[in-house]
Amino acid sequence: MHGPAVSGWLLMALCGMTGASCLLRTRSETGEGRRTARAEALMGFGMAAMAVPTAVVTPPVWGWAVYAVLFGAASLRALWFSLHSGHHLHHLVGSSAMVYMALTMSPVGGGAHGGHMGHDVTATAAGIPLLTGLLLAYYAVYVLRSGARLIPVAAAAGGGGGAVGGGWGAWPEVALACRLMMGIGMFAMLLTL
Repeated sequence: MHGPAVSGWLLMALCGMTGASCLLRTRSETGEGRRTARAEALMGFGMAAMAVPTAVVTPPVWGWAVYAVLFGAASLRALWFSLHSGHHLHHLVGSSAMVYMALTMSPVGGGAHGGHMGHDVTATAAGIPLLTGLLLAYYAVYVLRSGARLIPVAAAAGGGGGAVGGGWGAWPEVALACRLMMGIGMFAMLLTL
């Protein structure tokens, strides 16, 4: 099916560029900001890897288990850091959603041929409809809120330069735009379940 393969490539490019942007942000951030940027880079690159169309690369059967373990560890890390920062609760939801998608799209979880984003969406497992619906609602609200927060920052940034420390990654709208793009990507990935 041509449509899903194109959307898989576009989603892979979006998530990969977002991950790269977050990785670049780690150079201009310190402490908590750097940890957050690293977690967001991991999420972006993980989403990009999951979005590669299967027409090009069929993931090995064990690949989905690697995703589940990797994002399970990221969930535990986010749970630990959420005790200190509310933003890490979002990282906990995101990495848990990645575990859910990896398990749902794996051949063991019912996904046909790994259920990769570029595969015919009608052949993939449906997951748990209530959980998928709750995650879709969460990301819809998250995307709308992130977009609304980005507008005032972009308008205020028109008159000044970046934050102290320099580099394009130091601007607050870059972090917000990265979060917005990952939210859109996660919403799109959840729609395919």
